[in-house]
Amino acid sequence: MNSLFDLSGKVAVVTGGNGGIGLGMATGLAQAGATLVIAGRDEHKNLAAVTQLQTLGATALAVPVDVQSEASIHALVEQAVKHFGRIDIWVNNAGMNIRKPPQDYELAEWNKVLQTNLTSAFSCSQAVYPEFKKNGSGKIINIGSMMSLFGASFATPYAASKGGLVQMTRAMACAWATDNIQVNAILPGWIDTALTRQARIDVKGLHERVLERTPAKRWGLPDDFAGIAVFLASSASDFLTGTAIPVDGGYSIQG
Repeated sequence: MNSLFDLSGKVAVVTGGNGGIGLGMATGLAQAGATLVIAGRDEHKNLAAVTQLQTLGATALAVPVDVQSEASIHALVEQAVKHFGRIDIWVNNAGMNIRKPPQDYELAEWNKVLQTNLTSAFSCSQAVYPEFKKNGSGKIINIGSMMSLFGASFATPYAASKGGLVQMTRAMACAWATDNIQVNAILPGWIDTALTRQARIDVKGLHERVLERTPAKRWGLPDDFAGIAVFLASSASDFLTGTAIPVDGGYSIQG
């Protein structure tokens, strides 16, 4: 059974992998034996994350990337292949939010959120596809949100991007299944990260509402994503594709 979850010899790229949920997933993948490429804008944070993974005995590389740039994305793919010879797993985790009522957004703000959260995931998946095709297999893990399911008055472009990400996941899963590429999404609930700490400042009463609605009665932690990342990256999920799995402590099922 353990061999189903063994990622030894596999190379995983995690965008936005230098903190929060991304680093939680990268840690799980490393513990399962994968080699990691940590890709993010902040080179200092990238290196700190790599150092943390290396203390676990993992092989890891830091690569700066701007996911809004196709050239930067292709350079990331090239560097990963140059250093490790292959890519087996790709996690589209990079994301951002701007919180305002819908009538107050500038079009440039809308475009920035969509570009960072949705278009970048498309560009990354498209860029890594030839490597997966060449290898005869691949795993793509897209990071959605509870906003993929629910509306929120303060997150119009974010919700649109995350809803779109789920539909993109399904479309790519259909298109690439015969290439032995599985494409799945994770829908995080309210997780204790730098992004949501700011949300608790911006949105009055958010903390209390989250605790009230979540059956587990706590905010999630980045470590809560280690297991689901390993499952979706491993051979244990080879017949699972096009899914969107909530990891939310029951938030999405609470009536």
